[in-house]
Amino acid sequence: MHIGLFDSGVGGLTLLPALRRELPAADLHYVADAAYAPYGERSDAEIAERSLRITAHLIEHGAQLIVVACNTATAAAIDALRQAHPDVPVVGVEPGLKPALAASRSGRVGVMATRATLRSARFQALLQRVAAGRTVHLQACVGLADAIEAHEPGDHRIAAVVERHVGPLRAAQVDVVALGCTHYLMAHGPIVAALGTGVQVIDTSAAVAAQVVRCLAAPGAADTSSAGSLRLETTGDPQRLQGVASRWLRVVCAAQRAPAL
Repeated sequence: MHIGLFDSGVGGLTLLPALRRELPAADLHYVADAAYAPYGERSDAEIAERSLRITAHLIEHGAQLIVVACNTATAAAIDALRQAHPDVPVVGVEPGLKPALAASRSGRVGVMATRATLRSARFQALLQRVAAGRTVHLQACVGLADAIEAHEPGDHRIAAVVERHVGPLRAAQVDVVALGCTHYLMAHGPIVAALGTGVQVIDTSAAVAAQVVRCLAAPGAADTSSAGSLRLETTGDPQRLQGVASRWLRVVCAAQRAPAL
């Protein structure tokens, strides 16, 4: 089984451990569109165009299922991807709003996401569907994905951007926060520290991996007899992607520059 994934940068790497646990024999091909990161600051039309181009590249290289490992690209482009490739399952990521509401004791939850995700028709429909009449504080985290792309985990500049965006959520006294960008899991520690004790942070990587398994629904999909391969490509700096992958995944895998993307 060959699974293709893409994100605007390194954030989608946060999904790979959960996918590897569920599908240890799957071959994973990840593309980081770092030359166009972050997607959250770009127009829907540009995000859709990049998503279509990268998905075509992944399918051309054997992907049998696509994971849109980016909340912003899911919101802006997943319908177009499914229309363009009706025979290839496409799995997206969305903020874990429903589990956040279920976990909340106070009824006050927060969502940290990009402006593009929060303004999207897809997210607004989710909000109306699962949170009508509930108190949901939406925090557009301008610059956070960019800071995570630019700096090493633990850098004080990431923590400073986190603090700027977490402050309004603390003031709103939320007790659960859904992360609406795969990049943000790489700042999980600073986010938890800034929110303070008693606030739960919801991450959907395990749910995404489970959905991939459901979509495959094929004999042998969860084969554990051999270890699948990992291919990393980027439209930016391969050394940056390789370094983050080695720290996040604890594997040595050479990253390559994606051709003609």
